[in-house]
Amino acid sequence: LEEMAEMYTPEQIVFRLKRRGYYRTVSAVKNKLYSLGYSTRPVLDNYSCREVAKNLCVPPTTVVNWVRQGWLKAKKRCANRYQVKSRDLKRFFNNPPQPIKHRIAAIDPQVVRYLVGSSRQDRCS
Repeated sequence: LEEMAEMYTPEQIVFRLKRRGYYRTVSAVKNKLYSLGYSTRPVLDNYSCREVAKNLCVPPTTVVNWVRQGWLKAKKRCANRYQVKSRDLKRFFNNPPQPIKHRIAAIDPQVVRYLVGSSRQDRCS
């Protein structure tokens, strides 16, 4: 499971485990990944502003405003939709803008780890 955690979605992991003779549900894989400190999303995955907002417990318009103000880098999908890469989220959390620094500091570190994923170095330190 650990060798697949950073490269595949839980659904892909279930499929690969099944081919090896292990039968697990998607929710069981997600729970195990979370308990091991891995994100349930592959490292290279993108998020919508709505997904980011849901995890941070803020309105989606707040995240969109962060993008429009240039605080959070994102790629425009269409007129009102953005995709945020996990590496850009990581950069945002590590160096938040001064006006919202206290707000970002108050976010649960587990939520941040879920969104940006955790590398092996992060878990070992």
